[in-house]
Amino acid sequence: MKEFFQILRRFVPPYKRYLVMTVSFNILSAVLNIFSFAAIIPILQIIFKTEKAAAAPQLMAWDWDNMKEVAANNMDYYVNALIADIGPTTTLLVLGLFLATMTFLKTGAYFLSSATVIPIRTGIVRDIRNQLYRKITSLPIGFFSEERKGDIIARMSGDVQEIENSIMSSLDMLFKNPILIIAYFATLLCISWQLTLFTILFVPVMGWIMGKVGRKLKRKSKEAQALWSDTMSQVEETLGGLRIIKAFCAEEKMNRRFDNTNSSYRNQILKVNTRQQMAHPMSEFLGTVMIIIVLWFGGILVLNQQVLSGPTFIYYLVILYSIINPLKDFSKAGYNIPKGLASMERVDKILLAESDIKEKENPQHISSFDHTIEFRHVSFRYGEQWVLRDINLTIEKGKTIALVGQSGGGKSTMVDLIPRYYDVQEGEVLIDGINVKDLDIHDLRQLIGNVNQEAILFNDTFFNNISFGVDNATQQQVEEAARIANADEFIKASENGYDTNIGDRGGRLSGGQRQRVSIARAILKNPPILILDEATSALDTESERLVQDALERLMKTRTTVAIAHRLSTIKNADEICVLHEGQIVERGTHDELISKDGYYKKLHDMQS
Repeated sequence: MKEFFQILRRFVPPYKRYLVMTVSFNILSAVLNIFSFAAIIPILQIIFKTEKAAAAPQLMAWDWDNMKEVAANNMDYYVNALIADIGPTTTLLVLGLFLATMTFLKTGAYFLSSATVIPIRTGIVRDIRNQLYRKITSLPIGFFSEERKGDIIARMSGDVQEIENSIMSSLDMLFKNPILIIAYFATLLCISWQLTLFTILFVPVMGWIMGKVGRKLKRKSKEAQALWSDTMSQVEETLGGLRIIKAFCAEEKMNRRFDNTNSSYRNQILKVNTRQQMAHPMSEFLGTVMIIIVLWFGGILVLNQQVLSGPTFIYYLVILYSIINPLKDFSKAGYNIPKGLASMERVDKILLAESDIKEKENPQHISSFDHTIEFRHVSFRYGEQWVLRDINLTIEKGKTIALVGQSGGGKSTMVDLIPRYYDVQEGEVLIDGINVKDLDIHDLRQLIGNVNQEAILFNDTFFNNISFGVDNATQQQVEEAARIANADEFIKASENGYDTNIGDRGGRLSGGQRQRVSIARAILKNPPILILDEATSALDTESERLVQDALERLMKTRTTVAIAHRLSTIKNADEICVLHEGQIVERGTHDELISKDGYYKKLHDMQS
């Protein structure tokens, strides 16, 4: 339960107003319930004509030291007065109406207490999803290279849903049942402390049994949610690789693979749910055992004419039965909450993840790029493997620098260090002489535009994709950017022009069209620094010509760092740097490198 209360401390404070309201209505409901059932005593006295009903007590002044005796005496006084005035049958009707009225008020308070806890439940679940999404967008790219997309999706969907079903559904129990239990328990003590002390001897035993089963449930639930993540990961992989699956006739293989994972999840959730279903029958049985024991011990007190009268004992049993339901709810929560806690642990792996890209408390702000980008003795590694070693490179404003070399040579990693997608382990990257670690990250990335090998577009309209990084962009600005990117013609030819939806990841467009839309997006952002990561390598000749033409327009007056496999696209670069095994082994213009007859010349000859 400690973990449960820690979760509440994290997420409940914004909803204190609703918390106060639900607690107040629960207190009111408990008080009304106690007083409504108190009408049972005079009703039974009248029906069975007990001695107290026949007596004629005198009205007593209130005395806090003897409030039980005073309350019982004065209630008998008023009931006897009613019997004398209107007769026993009409008094029964009046007491019945009193019981009905109090029950109506009690159920009204009960409804209001439940209604005011709903905004807390739904609000906390919304807040968890929002925090998860914000955390995902704030974490560095390196975090997701170690995590599967399907696992992230499973945590945002299945795990958050489990938190809602398990933990949030227990909030009503948490704010209501302790109040009811305390109020009913105090009433039981007032009626007969001997019988109550005898009764509570059995409660710790029941709690221990429930807790033992609940702890096992949490472990099983965590294993089940991990298998759910595997299931979602396979779905995500299948959707992304459907073309390959069909091309290699691997449908049955993937079906078997999915069935194995799905069946493992089913078997694990079967164990969890079977164990969870034990909550109600077990609490029902233990509650019945407790009632039987109380009947036996209370019967002794009544039959021996000690402490309790028959009607008071019946009232005691009614209150005891009322306390059993909240205790049952606690037992159910003891089964439900561990499932939610297991899911919360998985969600917290994202929420509490530390970002290794940390911004200084008072970073320097920058609004323009004026001089140089400099790599000064830069070394970088993933884990224990060095990817870049002692890189020294100065990129002057307005120049185009091309990075070429074998795959895995560190080209993409090198350009990722400029916008701080990763931080160097040795050396420093500087913009206008300022270490990028000292700059405001948002300011730094505002200076940089990206066009990648895979055009990353969103399931939205042409207009919204092009204006993605620019707030309040006008139609004219978007169209102008599209014209420069050679995209205006095919956009206007679509069914709704710039308001046409391009599908998931731009699936309704060809590769060249997607790339030109991403170039239009970079043009509209109008950054002084441009990073091109193999922007034309996946295109056919015609598309490459159109995209290359668009890129040349985009690169004018900008400082460009271009990664290229097709050497023909970077012949006109101001400087070409050849990376091999994480080091710059050659640099110069195209003609200079050809004349050196070195590594670049070999790459060029292989492509010629």
